[in-house]
Amino acid sequence: MSTKKTIYIFSSGDLRRKQNTVYFQSNKGKKYLPVETIEGVMIFGEVNINKKVLDFFSQKNIMLHFFNYYDYYMGSFYPREHYNSGCLLLRQCTCYNQQEERNKLAYGFIDGAISNMTKNLKYYNSRGKDLQDNIKKINELQQKLSDQNDVNELMAIEGNAKHEYYKCFNKIIDNKDFTFEKRTKRPPKNYINCMISFLNSLVYTEVLSSIYKTHLDPRIGFLHSTNFRRFSLNLDVAEIFKPIIGDRLIFSLINKGIIKKSDFDERSGGIRYKEKSMKAIVEKFDKRLNETIKLKSLNRKVSYRRLILLELYKLEKYILGEKNYTPFVMEW
Repeated sequence: MSTKKTIYIFSSGDLRRKQNTVYFQSNKGKKYLPVETIEGVMIFGEVNINKKVLDFFSQKNIMLHFFNYYDYYMGSFYPREHYNSGCLLLRQCTCYNQQEERNKLAYGFIDGAISNMTKNLKYYNSRGKDLQDNIKKINELQQKLSDQNDVNELMAIEGNAKHEYYKCFNKIIDNKDFTFEKRTKRPPKNYINCMISFLNSLVYTEVLSSIYKTHLDPRIGFLHSTNFRRFSLNLDVAEIFKPIIGDRLIFSLINKGIIKKSDFDERSGGIRYKEKSMKAIVEKFDKRLNETIKLKSLNRKVSYRRLILLELYKLEKYILGEKNYTPFVMEW
C-alpha cells in the first residue's frame, strides 16, 4: 500500500525548484517538500509557480489542485498520463456511447450514493434522531431507479432523494447557528452550504488524484455528461463517497463543537471560512481519508483513500468486460 501523502498549502508564497527538490518560500521562511513521498498538492493560498516546478512535478507524477478565494475548486495540473491504455480508452468511450451501458453505470453511481445517504440517516436514527419517515421516502425513490431508461431521469430521482436527505440535516445537527434551509452554491448562503461545497470539492479532487493512478480517462464520465468540462468521471465516483466522507465529517465537526459560527466570514453576499478553521477542516478531512475500516469482502482493513482507488479498479474491470460493477455501500 502506498505511503505517499497529500500536502496542503494555505500560505501565500512561491514554489521553486532547486536541482532535484522543490521548496516553498513564504514570509515564514523556506520549507522543502519531500517530493518522493508526495502524491498531490492542494493549494489554497496565493502561490507563484514557474515552468521548472511544473516540469519537475510532471516527472514525479505529482498532481496540483488549486482553490480560489472562496475555497472553490478552480482546477488541477494533471501531469501527462503514465498509465495510458488505448484499449481501455476505446472501451470507456464505447460504454459512454452505448445508452444501455451508460445507464447501467449511472444507475450504479446513484444507487450507491442514495444507499450511503440512507446509511447515514439510519446511523443517526438509531441514536435518537427521528428520521424514519425521511428514510422511508428516500427508499421509495430509490426503488424507482430500476424503472428508468435515461440518465436525466436517474438524476431527477437522485435530486429528489438529496432534497429529502438534506431535510434531515437540521435534526442531525440540532444547532440553531447551523440551520439548513436549502442547497445553495456559488456563493453559499449559509454555513452548512459552505461546508458542503468545500468538502465536496475536496472529495472531487481526491477521486481525481486516484483516477490518475489507474488506466481510466477522467474526461469520460457516465452520470455527468462528457462535455467541455475538463473532468467528469471524478464527479461520478465522488457521488458514492460524498455522504461517507464529506457529510459525516460535517456532522462530526459541528456536533463536537470543532467548527462554530465564529469560524466563518460573510463577504460579498457569500460565506467563507477563516483561514484557521479551513486548516482545521482540511486536517480532519485528511485524517478521515487515512482512517481504516474492515471490509468483509476483502477480510482486511483499508483506508478510505484506498477504498476510492479500489472503487476505480472495480470500474476498470467492468469497462473491460471482466466483472459486473457494484458500487461500494457502507457495511456498518
